[in-house]
Amino acid sequence: MFDTSESSRQEPETRAAKDWVKVLAGYRDPNLLRSLFELAVTIGPFVLLWALAWWSMGVSYWLTLGISVVNAAFVLRLFIIQHDCGHGAYFKNRVVGDWLGRFLGVLTLTPYDVWRRTHSIHHSSSGNLGRRGMGDVHTLTVAEYRELSRFDRLVYRMYRHPIVLFGLGPSYLFFVQNRVPLGLMGNTRYWVSAMLTNAVIVAGLVALVYFGGWAPVFLIYLPSTLLAATAGVWLFYVQHQFETTHWEAEENWQLHDAALKGSSHYVLPAVLQWLSGNIGIHHVHHLYSRIPFYRLTEVLRDHADLAQSNRMTVRESLVNARLHLWDEDSKRLLSFRQARALTS
Repeated sequence: MFDTSESSRQEPETRAAKDWVKVLAGYRDPNLLRSLFELAVTIGPFVLLWALAWWSMGVSYWLTLGISVVNAAFVLRLFIIQHDCGHGAYFKNRVVGDWLGRFLGVLTLTPYDVWRRTHSIHHSSSGNLGRRGMGDVHTLTVAEYRELSRFDRLVYRMYRHPIVLFGLGPSYLFFVQNRVPLGLMGNTRYWVSAMLTNAVIVAGLVALVYFGGWAPVFLIYLPSTLLAATAGVWLFYVQHQFETTHWEAEENWQLHDAALKGSSHYVLPAVLQWLSGNIGIHHVHHLYSRIPFYRLTEVLRDHADLAQSNRMTVRESLVNARLHLWDEDSKRLLSFRQARALTS
């Protein structure tokens, strides 16, 4: 373990990215009671709001829709718990964590075993220009973009447009792409994960329609799920897409540097940080993914350097959403306009 006394916390720290790993290992152990508590205060309100929304259909459909919008926040938080299960961070017993993850995967429309594998690939290749394509937001370099045909440039610009990334994208990702093990199509295990998840989802929807008609599907299920998916995609985007993020050619890429320098510290209001399960403390998470989400704040409390590293406010994140091309010379993510100015 390490010294967490007041004096040690006040000392300035300067460490190389790989040197943080031993320090962060001291935070990896989950607390069973805390994990159960976090699960209870997430799934409890989720179920309660579902019941309240169902009841409200007899009062006002607008009220139902409003309750469903609120419940989207708890769907998102359930995904964060599933995310921790995928990293083996939520329970010491990996089997228990995996089965909880599979159960939550039905609620979040995410086949757990498929997602766990693709997300592992994301962690092992984030920031590596030679290993793009799975578990990341498609990002081209300025040089690659210039070599494209006009049509391909148009396709890339459409893909990076906010309407596609944060409007159409979440619907496609969670309602369509997640229904098959894309990228892992040759492995039976991942087909089983996807198909069993699909089967339970369909069974749940059939039960919804049987007992309540189509109203709960369109007024409760779809709004809460889609809004949670949209918020999740936005969070994933800003965690790695910012001006001073980190990309390197494969021969120069280093795992820990990419984790620390290529992941943001998204500073959110306290309520939003709680609802998003501290996932904004993403640079710490990428450096040591086995830390339970509820312990990430301990890391920032104890280590001032990490608390100040890669900070991004909500306002800054909105600006960063206009950046689309990585410039290998300046080591910056640029907007299309900035990239065009390089040649003028």
